[in-house]
Amino acid sequence: MLYMPVWLLVVVVLIIVVLLIFVVIWSVRAHQKKVAAGKEDLVGSTAVVEIALEPKGVVLVEGERWTATSETGWMEPEEEVIITKVEGLKLTVVKKKE
Repeated sequence: MLYMPVWLLVVVVLIIVVLLIFVVIWSVRAHQKKVAAGKEDLVGSTAVVEIALEPKGVVLVEGERWTATSETGWMEPEEEVIITKVEGLKLTVVKKKE
């Protein structure tokens, strides 16, 4: 029979318990976060005009380039806009009110 010191057994059990608690807490937090993926989540978010919208152009949304059409006419580069609609890979935007 193999002899194992009691202190070593206690240390191993404590390490396992701490790791288990960490995994459970991490799992609960992961399940509580809202999934922010998909084009549906773009509606209502802010974008920045990269290529002037006249009425079509390009906007940046969270670091990604999207083709966009303006509902309200001409928009200059660096102007902030709000996404109102997503159709396929094209966005419809309006000027952001300040």
